[in-house]
Amino acid sequence: MDDVELVEFQVSDRVALITLNDPARRNAVTGAMSAMLQGAVERAEADTGVHAVVLTGAGKAFCAGADLSVLGGAAEDGLRRIYAGFMAVSRCRLPTIAAVNGPAVGAGLNLALAADVRIACPQAVFDSRFQQLGVHPGGGATWMLQRALGPQAARAALLFGVRFGAETAVQHGLAFSVADDPVAAARELAAQPAAAPRDVVLATKATMRATVVPGFVDSDHHEAAKELELGPQVESLTSPGFTARLAAARSR
Repeated sequence: MDDVELVEFQVSDRVALITLNDPARRNAVTGAMSAMLQGAVERAEADTGVHAVVLTGAGKAFCAGADLSVLGGAAEDGLRRIYAGFMAVSRCRLPTIAAVNGPAVGAGLNLALAADVRIACPQAVFDSRFQQLGVHPGGGATWMLQRALGPQAARAALLFGVRFGAETAVQHGLAFSVADDPVAAARELAAQPAAAPRDVVLATKATMRATVVPGFVDSDHHEAAKELELGPQVESLTSPGFTARLAAARSR
């Protein structure tokens, strides 16, 4: 697939729709896709006619995580390139909604968690998958899951491999609602900030980010978590356990 098609960007009614567009590979993240996602988020922020952002995936998956062939050769710089897209979502000054149209796995779960709100289709699955792959969590996953789920359910996900279906995700606060058409539901939700003055929308989000823990901005916590996870994740990618799992995945 031509790189230019990996991320689609459309604006309608003051809402930017950003779509990961590699359905044949279940929208697995590569460095190229991540860079394009970062560019799309920055484009939305720079457009004064955009008041909110909706993120989704083409096909039946939201995002299957980092491309394993890329992950297998990733050192610290490579991981940062893979992280760049969802970190841009995390830092985005506009309200963001993840319309989770199918499985959100690993880095795909990180992308969903980076959004302000998640709306899941009935077939959505939220799956951290890190430990099963023999990989230490990365990209701020430990912080984002604890923020969304609380410590116990986050540990169930990261230490015990618990996956969350759509309804269970709502029960635990991982998703806001379930909708047969999550993009349409996200657009409906985004209509409120789309109709409000943009400066009020931006200021409200900025204030909410600063009042989670007064004196800090929540994206700073995400950045710190990402840096804390980076060393152990890089080390895990060179371990025999991950190497064996990667070889098995490539043979399938």
